[in-house]
Amino acid sequence: MTTLIVVLFLVAAWCLAFIGAPLFVWTVAVALLLAALGFASALGATALLVCSAAFGVLALLLNVLPLRRAVLSGWIFAIFKKVQPEMSSTEREVLESGDIWWEAEMFRGRPDWEKLLSFQYTRLTAEEQAFLDHECEVLCKLCDDWQIEYEAKDLPKAAWDYIREKKFFSMLIKKEYGGLGFSANAQSAVVTKLATKSITLAVTVMVPNSLGPGELLMHYGTDEQKKKWLPGLVDGSEIPCFGLTGPEVGSDATAMPDVGYVGYGEIDGKKTLGIRLTFSKRYITLAPVATVIGLAFKLRDPDGLLGDMSKLAKDGDLGITCALLPATTPGVHIGRRHYPGAAFMNGTIHGRDVFVPIDAVIGGPAMAGKGWRMLTECLSAGRGISLPALATAAGQVGYRMTGVYARFRRQFKVPVGKFEGVQEASGRIAGYAYTLEAMRVLTASAVDHCAPGVTTAIAKYHMTELMRKIINDGMDVLGGKGIQQGPRNFMATGYKATPVAITVEGANILTRNLMIYGQGAIRCHPYVFPEMEAARENDLVKFDKLLFGHLGFAINRAVRAFTLALSGARLARAPVLGEFAPHFRQLERMSAALAFASDLTMGTLGGKLKFKERLSARLGDVLSQLYIASCVLKFYYEGSKSEAERAHARWALDHCLSEIGHAFDGFIRNFPVAWARGLLRVVVFPLGNRFHPVSDRVNARVADLLLEPSDVRERLSWLVFKNGGERDPIGRMEHAWRVGLSSEAAYVKYFRLANKGAIVGDTVAARLDDALRRGLLSAEEVAQARAYDAARYDVILTDDFSKEYLAGDFAAEAAAAIEAAGLLARVA
Repeated sequence: MTTLIVVLFLVAAWCLAFIGAPLFVWTVAVALLLAALGFASALGATALLVCSAAFGVLALLLNVLPLRRAVLSGWIFAIFKKVQPEMSSTEREVLESGDIWWEAEMFRGRPDWEKLLSFQYTRLTAEEQAFLDHECEVLCKLCDDWQIEYEAKDLPKAAWDYIREKKFFSMLIKKEYGGLGFSANAQSAVVTKLATKSITLAVTVMVPNSLGPGELLMHYGTDEQKKKWLPGLVDGSEIPCFGLTGPEVGSDATAMPDVGYVGYGEIDGKKTLGIRLTFSKRYITLAPVATVIGLAFKLRDPDGLLGDMSKLAKDGDLGITCALLPATTPGVHIGRRHYPGAAFMNGTIHGRDVFVPIDAVIGGPAMAGKGWRMLTECLSAGRGISLPALATAAGQVGYRMTGVYARFRRQFKVPVGKFEGVQEASGRIAGYAYTLEAMRVLTASAVDHCAPGVTTAIAKYHMTELMRKIINDGMDVLGGKGIQQGPRNFMATGYKATPVAITVEGANILTRNLMIYGQGAIRCHPYVFPEMEAARENDLVKFDKLLFGHLGFAINRAVRAFTLALSGARLARAPVLGEFAPHFRQLERMSAALAFASDLTMGTLGGKLKFKERLSARLGDVLSQLYIASCVLKFYYEGSKSEAERAHARWALDHCLSEIGHAFDGFIRNFPVAWARGLLRVVVFPLGNRFHPVSDRVNARVADLLLEPSDVRERLSWLVFKNGGERDPIGRMEHAWRVGLSSEAAYVKYFRLANKGAIVGDTVAARLDDALRRGLLSAEEVAQARAYDAARYDVILTDDFSKEYLAGDFAAEAAAAIEAAGLLARVA
């Protein structure tokens, strides 16, 4: 009887821990256990009395809040305040920037799937769709990427004029100020489409719509500043840039040597309170053509001229401040251009002893010293639009164009897309392209609802890394077609410019190792940041409630992670039936495991975790892949759910789970505390790591789909600019695809006859003539085969140039001559 009671209690206790029962329920459960043991005479009277007394004391200690605070929470609170790592003002501003969103659900171990599935994508308005269909099409047709990148090193004047005329620089500026007022999703779609034509074009348009004067004015500018600057930014008469980075400062803004001192000077002959600036900025996009400069610098007010504000400063140092000044300000020098792998305008700005009025501070004097918060808050949203759009463009072009090439290009008498070795790469291109579009639309839609700082950091890092992988895989598939630059090459510019996306808006190494988990663990955890705030505010009552809630949370997530692992996640919840229900369950299991691992890590390492970058990076990878898988699931259930769609989603989800398993395995193996390492292994992988890379079967399926027309092909490349004509690098591939769909059957018939030796001739044309003479092919079939062969040769052809042209004499060889040269060289 006693054994049965104990067993039943243990089962009940496990269930209570699994569901996360509150302390009061636990108290009642233990009381019932003692009563049952007493009723069954399992304990003697003395033992029962001692146990009851001990339980009563403990119950009172835990449930009577004033007593609990005085005896338990108080001394824990004192220890917590001592061991809590110091946080600089810059770190706090980064930490507090942006909002938490769906990533918090994945971090907390018990995601509410209905919240994800019911979330509404931002739908493009009729005006936004029309802009994509018309203005973006016209602008793309004005650009020749080869001429931009190799010859002019700039956009053509017609493109610059059209950008200004159609307000491409003011997509984020509200309509009430004359801007387009587009949603984040629409801005993302515009940048993606332009990037499929020209990276220089896309970057030129995206920068004024990302972190810069326009966004800062919209959020923080005074009415006077908005009236002064926004009209020019809207009509394009003002071109903005923002000076943040420099030789001494990249990711660490606190290292900024640029400084401004509050003082008096003369402007137009009048004594004016202002700022005397000395600065040197590099890597500034649009700087060479900018007319208005946003500038970040450290502001000092040693004489206290700003009054009460300066009293709050230490030694007169107000902190990082943002100001707006005309490029024509005396002492400002726009320097020479950089050349960052693409031809977009990028360069230097410097100034010494530059005097500007105090009203140049964005937001006015009241915003002095608040520049870093302004920047991080804006960047937390903007980071989810521009660079993810560039990455998605690479995915869409890579998917569509690699499919064309791999279908047309034959080696050993077989399309190269059918070789298993090539499929290993092309399958990844397909899976990553699906992932990128899924991430783009969900993240941009999230930005339309809030400023999700952690989510956008995840998107920026992982999407640009997937961009790098897609382009590298695409170059492998294309071979010589990819490496020979020229008007036919649709991938070389992206290959050269990829490091730009990897580096800017937070270098990827920093984002992965410090930001994603560092910010995510504190902001997304339901208790950690509130506990830190309670300690900062010296609020014991608040800390006590949070502490015991945290303990219950940690126990619940540990039990859930272990139980779900033992059951193969069968006890987890899935909001759907069918093929992807197991993926929902596995993600919930790994979400619980992340919550448990995070609590154990922070509890054992404390402030040292801040310096364990590789450990935090791996936990960040887990959080990231949970978010990425969520994007994929949402994208699938918003789509056609066709067989092709299922195949792509399956690839992406299997890859996410494999990456989660890999990250957790590396995290556990390298955890520095032995006993905790063992506990982590038992709870997270009690039966071993069962997550494996995408199978050959699944990979081969999406690689085959890459070569075929399908609803997914159109969904994953809907933003590709396809109407550039037959001399456009993508346009000629589109032409070949259309020809191939209508004439491939005739060509394959010819190809089989030629392979069997049934027709003779040294060239395709001669063999087709022979087939027609022998009646083996009809005249219509011969015409179709000729059309297909012409398109096939055009797909595989690369460009060559005269030495004069390559030496820089671009007038020596017209585009038509370059076009004709390859065709003249044909002998097959």
